[in-house]
Amino acid sequence: MTDLSKTDFEEGLERYKQGEKAEDLIVHFKEICNHSPKYAIAWTCLAWLYLLVDKPYQALKAAKKSVKIDSKSPQGRINLALAMLECDEKGVRSHIEAAKQVMSLDQETYQEVLENIEDGLNRKPDWKNLKNIEKWLSLAN
Repeated sequence: MTDLSKTDFEEGLERYKQGEKAEDLIVHFKEICNHSPKYAIAWTCLAWLYLLVDKPYQALKAAKKSVKIDSKSPQGRINLALAMLECDEKGVRSHIEAAKQVMSLDQETYQEVLENIEDGLNRKPDWKNLKNIEKWLSLAN
């Protein structure tokens, strides 16, 4: 990953946090992924953006790349499981279990995942599959 990609990534993340629409950020994150194809977190973000705009097959492809690069990322695993659910694919449980295991070891990671799920439900309140994942991770109140 080059410094340019990291700067572009941080810019895209900040735009997302400021409320820019997911569909407007997809091109930005695709460019980052094309420029730095081994940058797992960019693939994770791209998968999330695709999920937010109801493009589960594109999300599945991006999430698979993310997990292939960094199999220990709980958010990458959650995005993959979510994309699999959205595409009616089997094999979700192993990704949920892997995410739970990493989250149990690190409170900061646990908190990040919790915040990401809350963000997803704020942006897409009726997201049934994300609510299921939240429940499976035992994050629901």
